Parts: sequence; C-alpha cells; structure tokens
Amino acid sequence: MTAPALTPPLTPADPDVHAQFVQWFREVAPYVHAFRGKTFVVAFGGELVQAGALSVLIQDLSLLSALGVRLVLVHGSRPQVNEQLRLKGIDFQFDRGLHITDAAALECAKEAAGEIRLDIEAAFSQGLPNTPMSHAHIRVVSGNFITARPVGVIDGIDYRHTGLVRKVDAEALQFVINHGSIALLSPLGFSPTGEAFNLAMEELATSVAVALRAEKLIFLTDAPSIMDPEGNVDTELARDDADALVATGDIDPGTTVVLRHASRAVKLGVARAHLIPFDMDGGVLLEIFTHDGVGTMVVEDLLDDLRPATIDDVGAIVQLIEPLETDGTLVRRGRGSIERDVEKFSVAEHDGVIFGCVALYPYPAEKMAEMACLTVNSQWQGTGEGDKLLRHVESRARAVGITRLFVLTTRTAHWFIKRGFVPASVSDLPKDKQSHYDRNRNSQVFIKRLG
Repeated sequence: MTAPALTPPLTPADPDVHAQFVQWFREVAPYVHAFRGKTFVVAFGGELVQAGALSVLIQDLSLLSALGVRLVLVHGSRPQVNEQLRLKGIDFQFDRGLHITDAAALECAKEAAGEIRLDIEAAFSQGLPNTPMSHAHIRVVSGNFITARPVGVIDGIDYRHTGLVRKVDAEALQFVINHGSIALLSPLGFSPTGEAFNLAMEELATSVAVALRAEKLIFLTDAPSIMDPEGNVDTELARDDADALVATGDIDPGTTVVLRHASRAVKLGVARAHLIPFDMDGGVLLEIFTHDGVGTMVVEDLLDDLRPATIDDVGAIVQLIEPLETDGTLVRRGRGSIERDVEKFSVAEHDGVIFGCVALYPYPAEKMAEMACLTVNSQWQGTGEGDKLLRHVESRARAVGITRLFVLTTRTAHWFIKRGFVPASVSDLPKDKQSHYDRNRNSQVFIKRLG
C-alpha cells in the first residue's frame, strides 16, 4: 500500500507563504478566544452524506472541537429513507414538508438513521497519521435525548408516526458536551410509551439549539444561497428581514424551510443562525473564522456595531494599534494611556470581535477636536469600515459642538484628503496641541470643517 503523500514543508524560500500563514493565524485568534467553551449545533441533511462530503466536514468539526467548541450534531436522512423505500418496493418518497409516516416508512427511517449514525461515528474514529484526524481521539455519544409527540390528525389526516419535539433533555446533552464529547442526534424521537417518531431535521436542530441556549445554529444545506439585489450572497440578515423574505415566497422552498427555522431559533434566544452551502470545501471554517463568511447569518439585529469603548476593550484596542505604533504610523501611547482615555475611544465590533477603533480628543475652547487612532484590522480593510468609523466620530464631534476636526498623520495623507480634509499647519492647531506637537515625527496636519 502506498503511503499517503505529505504536504511539502514550508522552507525559508517561501517568505510570502510564511507571512500569509502567520497573518491568517493571528487574524483568527480573536474568534478562537470568543468561541472557546461555546455551544454550536450543526445540522445537515442526508444529502451531504449522499454527496460524499461527510469526511471533510468531520475533519473541520474535529478542528472546532480541538479549539474548545462544544458540538452537537443533528443529521437528516431523507434521501437514505427514500432509497430504503424504493428498495422495498414502496411507492412513496419523502420531500421537504409534512408527510405521513406509516409503519413501513418508520422502519426505513430507523434503518437509514442507524446507517448514517454509524458512518458519522466511523468518520470521527479516523486517526491515520499525516491527516487532519491524527491524534483527534474524539468521542461521539448518541442516546435517547429527545422526547417526541405525534403530529396527530390535521384536517382529517392522521400523520401516524410523524412527530414533533416535545422535550429536549438539555441537562444530559450538557453533561456530554461539557465532558469533551460530541453529541450526535438522529431525526427520531421517542414517546414515554416507547413509540418512535420520525422528526424533521430542521425542527429537531432548532429545538436543541434553543434548549441548550447555543451560541450558533449552523445549517449545512444544498438549497440555493440567499442573494442580495446586487447578486451577491447576502451574508447577514436581521430576523425581521428574514421573516419578510420568507413571507414573499420568492425564494427556493428548501431555503424557505431552513430560513424559517433559523429565524425561529434566533427569536427564541440562539445568538446566531447560519445557512452554509455544504458543497463548499471548508464552508464551516470560512463562515466562522472570516468577517463576512460564505453563507447567510441570521441575527436579531445586524451585528456590526459602533459603540463607546469600555475598560474591558482596552486589551483589544492595544492589540489593534500596536502594529501601527511599531511601524511608526501611530504615536506610541501605552496601555496606561489608553486606560486613562478609554472614554474617548469608540470601537467597531462584529460578532463579539473588535476589529476597529477611533478616538476623539476635544478642545472645546476652539471648538476643535483631534481624531486619533483610526485603525481597522487588516482583514477588514477595503470594506468601508474606516469610513464608518470616520462618520461615527464626526457625529460624536458635532454632538458636543465641535466645528473642526483635525488629524496628524505621517503615512495616510491621501486617505484623509479624499474624505474632505485639507492641509493645514501646526499654527492652525489648538494652543494646547501646539505645545505638545512632536516635531521629531513631523506629522502632517489636516483639518475638516464639519457642516
């Protein structure tokens, strides 16, 4: 048997590759810190398994587990159930929506769920050297965590063994994930009388995420992506907008089902719900560890937030501005200085990660103010975030009666000129600022009148 090929090691002849790797690793660090110990519910249909995408997904989920994310997996099995029905000569096929599950269909659902569960457990048991699963040692725990009830009779139709979630044993699931295991749920539930019921994967995943107060509910779907008017993936939807989109009936039925459940989860307390195409390699990692992601995230309110800084933000501000202080773009301030002036700072935050900051130092006697430390993390540069920070600080300045905003810069003159700042001299600065002007830096002065 041929040994697996190894990825060629990076060598000193690859400085650009090294730099890119180091930069990427540093940029994802805030997300790693933010999500360690948080609970993610990841849901996917049997279509993902059928498409052969399970092994790659398991590798990515194993990485999340290694980073301290607590995982609950919920799988579907619709195509596998349909295949069992076909093999048994039963002239019936499930699609999305509510369907009758008779005794024969229930047996097919049990067989399909058992087969997929074993495939998932086997995938998590991989440990070949030189693969992403090497040294993983991940335990997967399944069980009777879900109590179900029958859908019953609707409009005179008895739905038999089709069920709804009655109760989630959240305490037992918490015990499993708190002790380092991954919980795995099949789309079946059981009644107190011992009956089994066929459940919709989307409803099950939503109920579990709500019961566990999960940080994220992630749907990996084969449904078409949600697009904005410009034809790009709509990466973020407020819950009200998601509901309005569902109400239009203008989106694919599969997307409608998933989006409706994502909205319901957020309404009931799940922090974020994501719709990610399962055919994108590394889609979960890209969605979680990049600013815009690759799918659609549903939130109660849009996540980009500009707010006053607090003492708890000092560490993040220091981390943002230190590289620019090192290369001479910004004046060195030191942590103590930022702590003393923290009320002068505003921060830009996305999904719990601070990616930008700006400070406003007023000189009320001259109705002037200095804008300082305008900084955006390199991952967010070029996306208009700097302009948002500028508009925010201009608004703050106007609110306290400032009529002229000035900046001192050594390297970014053109950026400010394009945004209405005009060259000025040190003598145009407030008297107190003139006395503290560092002539060794020889910073250029730019002033903008605020209308």
